[in-house]
Amino acid sequence: MNTRLMAALLAGALFGAGLVLSGMSNPAVVLAFLDITGNWNPALAFVMGGALIPSAIAYRITAKRQAPLFDKQFHVPASRVIDAKLAGGSALFGLGWGLVGLCPGPAIAGLIFGRWEIAIFVAAMLAGMFVHHVLFERRGSAAQARVRASS
Repeated sequence: MNTRLMAALLAGALFGAGLVLSGMSNPAVVLAFLDITGNWNPALAFVMGGALIPSAIAYRITAKRQAPLFDKQFHVPASRVIDAKLAGGSALFGLGWGLVGLCPGPAIAGLIFGRWEIAIFVAAMLAGMFVHHVLFERRGSAAQARVRASS
């Protein structure tokens, strides 16, 4: 197995283990954190706050490097514009997280528990990603190809 794939597998396993150990893959814990007017559980605030420390260190290291260890370049968003697409996607993400207590990373990590609710969430997430790809990315690629062909 190549080094890049091993690094990605190790990073993903570490991330998933962190999500499971912190309780982020348990929808009840997440919903209790989001319920600020009821039986609020602040534990995830400490998890998220604790994540800021390694993230800040990683950003400092990244700023001093030309490229990551196992790739030719860093892959960061080129645009910093907050547009309707970004705001709409963020609202949809927050709505889904608030309704069911899951977001993509914790849901995938939570599959190890074999709960049907999480499996349905992941299946719906994958279906949504496929529909988005068909409706927006393919259409956008086809439009770009037509523009290039007419030039």
